[in-house]
Amino acid sequence: MLESSVAWIVDKLWSTSMLYLVLFVGLLYTVRLVFPQVRLVRQMTRQLLGGSGSAQGVSSFQAFAMALGGRIGVGNIAGVATAIHFGGPGAIFWMWITAIVGSALAVVESSLAQVYKEEVNGEYRGGPAYYIRNGLRWKWFSKPYAIAYALAGVLAYAVTGPSIQAFNIADSASNAFAIDTRITGVFVAVLFSLVVFGGLKRIGWVCGIVVPFMAAAYIILGLIILALNASYVPAMFGLIFRSAFAGDALFGGMIGAAIMWGIRRAIYSSEAGMGSGAQASAAAEVSHPVKQGLAQGFSVYVDTLFVCTMTGLMILSTNSYSVAGPDGNLVVDYAPGLKAGPAYAQAAIDSAFPGFGSGFVAVAMFFFAFTTLLAFSFYADTNVSYLLRTSRWRGPVNVIVQVVLVVSIVLGAYRSSDLAWGIADIGVGLSTWMNLIALVLLAPVAVRVFRDYERQRKAGLDPVFDPDEAGIDDAPLWRKIAASYRAGSQEQPALARRS
Repeated sequence: MLESSVAWIVDKLWSTSMLYLVLFVGLLYTVRLVFPQVRLVRQMTRQLLGGSGSAQGVSSFQAFAMALGGRIGVGNIAGVATAIHFGGPGAIFWMWITAIVGSALAVVESSLAQVYKEEVNGEYRGGPAYYIRNGLRWKWFSKPYAIAYALAGVLAYAVTGPSIQAFNIADSASNAFAIDTRITGVFVAVLFSLVVFGGLKRIGWVCGIVVPFMAAAYIILGLIILALNASYVPAMFGLIFRSAFAGDALFGGMIGAAIMWGIRRAIYSSEAGMGSGAQASAAAEVSHPVKQGLAQGFSVYVDTLFVCTMTGLMILSTNSYSVAGPDGNLVVDYAPGLKAGPAYAQAAIDSAFPGFGSGFVAVAMFFFAFTTLLAFSFYADTNVSYLLRTSRWRGPVNVIVQVVLVVSIVLGAYRSSDLAWGIADIGVGLSTWMNLIALVLLAPVAVRVFRDYERQRKAGLDPVFDPDEAGIDDAPLWRKIAASYRAGSQEQPALARRS
């Protein structure tokens, strides 16, 4: 009964309307900002190392790593395998398209999060709830809408999201090392508590170390496997493109499934449009909101074009997958007996390094999912801080929410895979719907902020955001920040060509 109810809700949230809305909003900003995700790639990479932390915020790179830690999770392994299983090889192509479009969304939502960030208890906080309330002019609408998003965010990050991360950690550890899922759940919960109760700085520090290491190691292993199967690579890419447009006989009737599963899993993995990365972006200390927006736009590429793609290519190049048709019967069964999920990636690695796949994927799943859980903790705190930012109960309630998150980790290890994915999809779906609608309404503000950034760069300046000059209301914190930058108290302006 529970699983059928969850499945019904997921179907409603993730209908074709959702897919069209994601593509529409992404294309809207791609056109209005003149393809920033392609045109400004060099600036994206440069912004990763720009700036430094402060008493109120973390460095641009730490915010990038925190958001990337949230993006790179079990979706990069289990999610990609699931997309291939239900959507065929063509789902990989639609993941790529979603990543390119989604990068523009990440640029915009992270820039808006910076514009409307606030200082709460001595630290920067921001995100969709903040820019919905402060950016939209209809206060009778924006205030309750922002509260609704914050409540959905607490649900997604403290209850529904952690369950799928914990389940996949426990499932991989059980398959690789025969460790009881209960032991894994408790271990992850304890380690998680040691980090998150150290606050924002500790979360940013851990993510800044772990995320680059884990992503690089995974990509390098994937490249080695592709090199060992080099003769199959051209045919594999041909299969991806043919399947994406129903040009392959085996997958001819699956174009709808390929599109749906490719977009769904790309959104779940990259979180572009959901607004989660925007909450990490708001914590950064930068001189202009668009700087952090560009850094977060690149994080979508790292997540989907690099890490997710590597999982898909490993699985496809080694034929370590099966595909279920629309009627539920297997169209191909290259991996008999394997359950769709991490087992596909494990089998792919084992084909090149026998006996190594299960252990490596289990370790990768742990790091990917653990950093996602750390990001979830910060996102939950951000939404609680919005709901209770002037209340003396903010601190105690935040502790309670973090305890709920810990409990969700432990309980998540016991849930079935279908139920775990379904619950996670509900949390992601609710947040994504609400955030995308807000991004459409805030398009005029986003365009003004972006043009202010480009105007200053064309003038040879290192952009500093002054809300009054940009024509932006309700961003009082930035008047103080702009004054401090111009006074040289945080960093001296440099020519834009050096930034």
